[in-house]
Amino acid sequence: QVQLVESGGDLVQPGGSLRLSCAVSGSILMIFTMGWYRQAPGEQRELVATITGGGRTNYADSVKGRFTISRDDAKKTGYLQMNNLKPEETAVYYCNADVRQYNGRREDHWGQGTQVTVTS
Repeated sequence: QVQLVESGGDLVQPGGSLRLSCAVSGSILMIFTMGWYRQAPGEQRELVATITGGGRTNYADSVKGRFTISRDDAKKTGYLQMNNLKPEETAVYYCNADVRQYNGRREDHWGQGTQVTVTS
């Protein structure tokens, strides 16, 4: 069983910063790509950023230059540093991980989400 637990969501003023964490646990042989997605009320879930096992990153155009995705494979944890946050970025932020387990299964897994609210 694989679990992803996000943390770090909070209420922040416009222009503020937050760091989200995603801890992966379970019978894990390898974590491939990790990603962060967000979903605002009434909207579809959208990609924010991804990072491969080799460290290659990809960002939505709207967050380039402000957000940084990273990972610590020893801790099985992914991070999303968000700077200069905007009110329209208020959403539930979800972590995703492509995981191979010791039993050979490889699947995408999602966390339960963490709320980020940007408001003055």
